[in-house]
Amino acid sequence: MAEALVGGAFLSAFLNVLLDRMASRQVVNFFSGQKINNSLLERLETAMRSASRVLDDAEEKQITSTDVWDWLAEIKDAVYKADDFLDAIAYKALRQELKAEDQTFTCHMQRFLSFFNLCKNGLGEIEEELKVLLQDLDRLVDRTVALGLITRTGKEPSSPKTPGETSLVDERGVYGRDNDEKAILKLLLSDDANGQSLGVVRIVGMGGVGKTTLAQIVYNNSEVQRCFNLKAWVCVSEDFSVSKLTKVILEEVGSKPDFESLNLLQIQLKERLLEKKFLLVLDDVWEENYAKWVSLLEPLKSGAQGSKILVTTRHERVASVMPTVPTHHLKELTEDFCWSLFAKHAFGDENSIADEELQKIGRAIAKKCKGLPLAAKSLGGLLCNERDVEEWRDILESNLWDLPKDNILPALRLSYHHLPSHLKQCFAYCAIFPKDYSFGKDELVLLWMAEGFLVHSAVEMEKAGAKCFDDLLSRSFFQQSSASRPSFLMHDLMHDLATHVSGQFCFSSRLGENNSSKATRRTRHLSLVVDTEDGDTEGVFSSTKLENIRKAQHLRTFRTFPHNRMCPPEFYKEIFRSTHCRLRVLFMTNCQDASMLSCSTSKLKHLRYLDLSGSDLVTLPEEVSALLNLQTLILESCHLLASLPDLGNLKHLRHLNLQRTRIERLPASLERLINLRYLNISDHTFEGDATTYRSTDKAPNVNCLYRWKTE
Repeated sequence: MAEALVGGAFLSAFLNVLLDRMASRQVVNFFSGQKINNSLLERLETAMRSASRVLDDAEEKQITSTDVWDWLAEIKDAVYKADDFLDAIAYKALRQELKAEDQTFTCHMQRFLSFFNLCKNGLGEIEEELKVLLQDLDRLVDRTVALGLITRTGKEPSSPKTPGETSLVDERGVYGRDNDEKAILKLLLSDDANGQSLGVVRIVGMGGVGKTTLAQIVYNNSEVQRCFNLKAWVCVSEDFSVSKLTKVILEEVGSKPDFESLNLLQIQLKERLLEKKFLLVLDDVWEENYAKWVSLLEPLKSGAQGSKILVTTRHERVASVMPTVPTHHLKELTEDFCWSLFAKHAFGDENSIADEELQKIGRAIAKKCKGLPLAAKSLGGLLCNERDVEEWRDILESNLWDLPKDNILPALRLSYHHLPSHLKQCFAYCAIFPKDYSFGKDELVLLWMAEGFLVHSAVEMEKAGAKCFDDLLSRSFFQQSSASRPSFLMHDLMHDLATHVSGQFCFSSRLGENNSSKATRRTRHLSLVVDTEDGDTEGVFSSTKLENIRKAQHLRTFRTFPHNRMCPPEFYKEIFRSTHCRLRVLFMTNCQDASMLSCSTSKLKHLRYLDLSGSDLVTLPEEVSALLNLQTLILESCHLLASLPDLGNLKHLRHLNLQRTRIERLPASLERLINLRYLNISDHTFEGDATTYRSTDKAPNVNCLYRWKTE
């Protein structure tokens, strides 16, 4: 099938969370206290468990059956609606708790909460909504027999052992690339045969063959370190914006871009590189346009004799703008080297294998990786804690190897298919990122928290999220970025896999491109990627005519990339008007009319993550204190923000970032935030004694980052 998959195990993890929530004290007490028919809740639980039992079978059969694919998509849609329903119940229950326990829940607070209009969803309406949910789920469960779906039993895959925290990722050895390394070093360290000051070298090979890894080895080689005065690493991917690349190169060579004009940026770069011998790596390049290459290279010619650009690409014609461009074709690993790499990840060392049967099966699996290091590392990481021969044989004999050819490597599909269910939903969510987007570990964990992926855990959500992240990293679903700051990214083939398995439910749209794919009514997570040469975003946004937002009326996530791009106010107004109060994650970064938040809190009662970085707020609207589910509030670089309202009712708030604002005094209400774990007030000079909050016994778990005035 050509369609993207629907994650059965994703749903399984989601259902586990919902079943836990249905049994929670909060929901049970609300139903009994409001005298709602408890048998409806029991029927909902039964329907969910019935659907859950066949999800593993459905996930595999959807690959060859359109009917099963449709069924899974409908089930996922119904499960999202059930989650929305339980969130609404939890919100009402939380309001009742606040009224009962907190005397500060006074008339002024109730004025803000009246936006949410409790009467709108009276008890009868709650029962009606629950009955509709039951009808949908019962109908879908009844179809399982006709679809031939069966219950499968099997143990949940184990999580791999992960190394301790470090700024470097253990590559677990590189095999079979010594000759390739020597060949690239020879090309980089030799003078250009034509006497030109700037030379271009290409590494050409198929996706997953190890071009980036080879470039990293060379980049960090001691001879290269001595040979070049400056080095820069830039991940390019499919977005070859000359202006954007010039800015990134400037940053990589230690200069802050001072201009928006491409002409002035290039003059600045030319001056920075003047008479300096530099090495520039352009990783994962797709662009073949001659004019763009000429423009990019112009300021780079000011470097000293022997300066080099190393390009990694899948396409021979890339960077052929130079008269003669040395090309190194990177081939697949030999079977023996591929086995060594697989064994390194699966066993730690191929010489430590005790079971001959596992070695025999492992060699057969490595052979199916067809010499691709990414595939060998991924499957080796999948099996690193597994010593059951039958589990290994299941991998070897899986029919996923024999699917019709598409852009998803069978080995990567298998690695995903055998992930624990909770890791599947965490990985699939990453389809919301653009290709080659560098993300921080904490950033992603907070988003997983907001989406409800981490509540099914006995440990703190932050620790559970960090464990999920490390597990995906150790299995090569993520990799360390080559950027100077600690960050991570997905290989573009892994990004293709995430997009494939998230299906219609996660949609990323690059504005300004002619793209036939659109968001649908099933889309829950939407990101808009804005990259314009001239910085004019208004025209790009208007060209979309808000179509994607109007179609996606059940959004849980909305954000834009890059982080400093802003949406016009009408985009946010359309979101608040169209999304039916479903949003869990909202980015309003650099918003010039953030005041609209004041009249929109009634649409944001489920919101858990709010990023207002760089916005023009002078004071945070008091209505924000009615966002009772909020876990993360980011106000970084709101340079005009001088005061906060009473936030004491945000009992779920765990992360508050006030970095680079004008706030001089913290409100006393922060002491009531018993779940607060992280407070960033660095780059501040506070009036009076600002240490009182940090030392209070009422908030013993807070990690407080700060800079105090010492005058």
